[in-house]
Amino acid sequence: NTLITVVAYTRSEQEFDSYFAKMRARFRELHQLYDIYNDYQGINNVKTINDNAGVQPVKVEKDVIDLLLFAKDWYRRTGGKTNVAMGAVLRIWHDYRERGQNDPDNAELPPMEDLREAERHTDIDKVIIDIENRTVYLADPDMSLDVGAVAKGYATEIVAREMAESGLKSALISSGGNIRAVGKPLDGVRERWGVGIQNPDESIVPDEQNILDVVFINDSSVASSGDYMRYYVVNGRVLHHIIDPATLMPADYYRAVTVMTQDAGVADFMSTTLFLLPYEQSLALAESLDGVEAVWVMQDGEVKATDGMLAIMRSRGATGASAR
Repeated sequence: NTLITVVAYTRSEQEFDSYFAKMRARFRELHQLYDIYNDYQGINNVKTINDNAGVQPVKVEKDVIDLLLFAKDWYRRTGGKTNVAMGAVLRIWHDYRERGQNDPDNAELPPMEDLREAERHTDIDKVIIDIENRTVYLADPDMSLDVGAVAKGYATEIVAREMAESGLKSALISSGGNIRAVGKPLDGVRERWGVGIQNPDESIVPDEQNILDVVFINDSSVASSGDYMRYYVVNGRVLHHIIDPATLMPADYYRAVTVMTQDAGVADFMSTTLFLLPYEQSLALAESLDGVEAVWVMQDGEVKATDGMLAIMRSRGATGASAR
């Protein structure tokens, strides 16, 4: 249910339509490969891996292998907060959230004992990847993968790179909070793309009044994680979908975190990771990684940002009129 939009400058409408058709087909292919809920005829996807947990290795496409290697690598590089092996825990939250959304009067919290039992089956080292034979095996029969914290951004990066390699010179691809710029806007006016940061207190329907700030980028990515997208309410308490592995509850440090970096997969992964850390740790991690900039919207509405992000924010004087 992710809305994907593409803005591109091409020599003709026919050329645009050709690129758009390629993007649509590739996104659909990647969606099917990374899907954890649905089966597709003739395709072994992440759900197939989950269905065979503790049973047998599953032969998958290189795109699946690469995504999981990427997620495991960044898990280790960033302290193990964003874990694609958290599926057993996240499935419980998903089911309670869906029931709570469908029947708000009877919305409930998942029992902590159920979450703690599921937590026992989240060891990422039990995700066994055989690169040579292109198989993935979950060594714990009660574990499952959930790639929601990285798959959209990772897929967006794949599509952007492939389109650029095929000749696309100017585009802005948006896939559910993950933005990837290819080149600069070739409108003869701007030198940089402007990307709006959602105000957590406003409707997510696109509108200038709903924008907290704007950052200006070229050949880079912007991704956001926040408490305002997927959530339900229990006794007046808003429970969003970004679960802290330390508490097994929704993280409550911020309203939103936005990350800017070159790679859309990294931006997606890091927006979740920074959202799951207290501010001092979150800031230190962002500053320790080359090319990663971030904005934090605190619970009281205060906005904090890295120096590199401040330099490209509209509120600090940046515009799209110059390359930098």
